[in-house]
Amino acid sequence: MRGKRKKILVLRFSAMGDVAMCVPVVESLCRSCPELEIVFASKNAWEGIFAFSHPRIRFSGKELSHYKGLWGLFRLYRELRKENVDAVADLHDVLRTKILRFFFFLGRTPCAHIRKGRRQKRQLARFRRKKFHPLKSTFERYRDVFRALGFDFEWNFTSFFPAPPDSRPVEKILQVDFSEKAAFIGIAPFAKHKGKIYPIGKMEKVLSLLTARPRTRVFLFGGGEAEKARLETWQSEYPGTVSCAGKLRMQEELVLINRLEVMLSMDSANMHMASLAGTPVVSLWGATHPYAGFLGWGQSCGNAVQIDLPCRPCSVFGNKPCRFGTYACLQGIEPEEIVSRIDRVLSEKKGEGKILPVAGA
Repeated sequence: MRGKRKKILVLRFSAMGDVAMCVPVVESLCRSCPELEIVFASKNAWEGIFAFSHPRIRFSGKELSHYKGLWGLFRLYRELRKENVDAVADLHDVLRTKILRFFFFLGRTPCAHIRKGRRQKRQLARFRRKKFHPLKSTFERYRDVFRALGFDFEWNFTSFFPAPPDSRPVEKILQVDFSEKAAFIGIAPFAKHKGKIYPIGKMEKVLSLLTARPRTRVFLFGGGEAEKARLETWQSEYPGTVSCAGKLRMQEELVLINRLEVMLSMDSANMHMASLAGTPVVSLWGATHPYAGFLGWGQSCGNAVQIDLPCRPCSVFGNKPCRFGTYACLQGIEPEEIVSRIDRVLSEKKGEGKILPVAGA
């Protein structure tokens, strides 16, 4: 398909983290293939993820809830067909995108879709006779889709920000100064499923240990009214803490995350947002496991905090209730271990010439 300018339609309508994981792939593709344009179709809410993307990547917001039934999906197909794309890359592969692919196939548009490795993931997460080994990463699975369409490329994406972005609007909103000599740490304590959420009481202990240090600023990330209320309570109780919940647009959050030294996150969307911003992540893993292929782009397995249990992982997405009702995989992680892992990242930053407080400072 190389030669004249080509246009690919990419379909991915799912959760924020899944969409964020597409970015390093389509960015690398565009940077490697100057003849290529990409139309990325996804939920309207995720448009901010692409605020800093390559100029040949164009976001197209589509709400699947507005296209119900077979006729609704045909209407969506007709809208997408107006883009005059040369191929369709389905990075979702669910019933509705399969139907869209079928319509494009009837219109003689080449299509390819992700192979999710569902069987291997079930074998990894089953209770008995686990096949416990690393599976192909989701990034590689996405790349395979474009290879099937005739586009092979090398990874060349590091982050959205080769140089620090203008953070003055964010500083004004949050009333902070990123020029001060301090450790800027992010904490994203929530996730969609219970099997991925570190116990709130223990997370508060982590927060108290970090904010007890001089020259440390902690930024809290979350969404929804209950999460917002919790973060605002922590902001009032722990000096040096700033709740960002409901205050920033998605692109502003990316700018803020880029200015952090480290992000503490669950196996959740914030891990992937930090990866796009080029910020190291200390990630916490409970019911899930990095072996399933969802570790953030460019992140180190050495910064994945987890404990070995014979039942882990019990779920690919963290949506299954604990078989024993204890969530020992999360309860067994001590706050001091998390802080120690954060300190290691801060020490590495200090070695790069930054003035940052670490344990004992």
